[in-house]
Amino acid sequence: MKIIESKQKAFKAEFEALLERGKMDIEGVTTIVSGLLKEIQEEKNGALKRQIAQFDRWEPKADSDLCVSKESMKEAYDALDSRLKDALHLAYERIEAYHQKLMPKSWMHTEESGTILGQKVTAVDRAGLYIPGGKAAYPSSLLMNVIPAKVAGVEEIVVCTPAPDNELNALLLAACHLCQVEKVFKVGGASAIGAMAYGTETIPKVDVITGPGNIFVATAKKLVYGEVNIDMIAGPSEIGIIADETARAEYIAIDLLSQAEHDEMASSILITTDMQLAHAVTKEVERLLLTLSRESIARKSIEERGAIIVTETLDEAITLMNEIAPEHLEVVTKEPMALLEKIKHAGAIFLGENTPEPIGDYIAGPNHTLPTGGTAKFYSPLSVENFLKKSSIISMSQEGMAQIGEACALIAHTEGLTAHEESVRMRLRDID
Repeated sequence: MKIIESKQKAFKAEFEALLERGKMDIEGVTTIVSGLLKEIQEEKNGALKRQIAQFDRWEPKADSDLCVSKESMKEAYDALDSRLKDALHLAYERIEAYHQKLMPKSWMHTEESGTILGQKVTAVDRAGLYIPGGKAAYPSSLLMNVIPAKVAGVEEIVVCTPAPDNELNALLLAACHLCQVEKVFKVGGASAIGAMAYGTETIPKVDVITGPGNIFVATAKKLVYGEVNIDMIAGPSEIGIIADETARAEYIAIDLLSQAEHDEMASSILITTDMQLAHAVTKEVERLLLTLSRESIARKSIEERGAIIVTETLDEAITLMNEIAPEHLEVVTKEPMALLEKIKHAGAIFLGENTPEPIGDYIAGPNHTLPTGGTAKFYSPLSVENFLKKSSIISMSQEGMAQIGEACALIAHTEGLTAHEESVRMRLRDID
């Protein structure tokens, strides 16, 4: 890994390059994705079948070929090793318990005049969840998307996942059974997003689409936003680590690699105050790379998109990391909790040497669908909020109207909206 010192003259340019890590050439694939979406709008299942044959190397003959049977999901679940089954159940319970704590509540407040103001929280009717299945299958992503939707109270959940060569990961099928998902479809990429956004003869139109994916999925989500709601435009995975001289080099190295092994485009960035640690981490990264099952992917990620920044103070390290706004942020310092208040931008924050990022990927409880590429400055992790909408409640009493009606009418008059003004004044005259 390259080591950069913040005091070097060339640092600004190198740091700005790191800030561009999440850039995706969405414009470059927009024409392709727009064409795919238009085909689905016009031809529905016919277009889906043709696109699946083109991209996933199998050809659905009947509409029913797009569907995953409940029997196959149950068979996969029943075939699970008992220890793995227990692990999935534990993950489910912890994710569910965490998201239950996030549920906002409807409320109403009655003013002294008798006027009632409030908010009604309601789940969307139908949610569409995209679960990647390209270079690796991610049953954990299914849990992280389905569980908050269920906790929010969504009545109908639709899952789309690619099935290259008409094959699905058995663990993903088992997770679908565990989550009691009944509508699962073998459709991936931009095709899946279009099918859920517009609806086909087989796949119902949804209200919100969540879940990560490649650049084609991200572009499709961006293009259908407005037709449906979406969670975020997610890019390659990333980790940032703030560490001081108390950190263990092997811990830091393996945690950096835990993101690098996701994808060649993943970013792993360490910011430390200790040059000795920086050099030790580079050695540990090289040693540990040789032990990884996905060494070639992790090595390319680390070499092309990994970096170690050495700063003079922890405050400087925090300032730089806030600018990076990483998807995952580990704080491995002598007193990590003392730094929490200064951290402003991160998708998820992992405090202390015993809190590696992968514990959040699977079983801690908080969601692992997180903002990437610096979007943690304005996006939040996936949660029950993504599956809810809120309605304002207003019930005016006569006394309340008498107190504020004149001010309302005056503002309407100033804006030149005479029907607005008269609507209020009619009530005021009746009160008099």
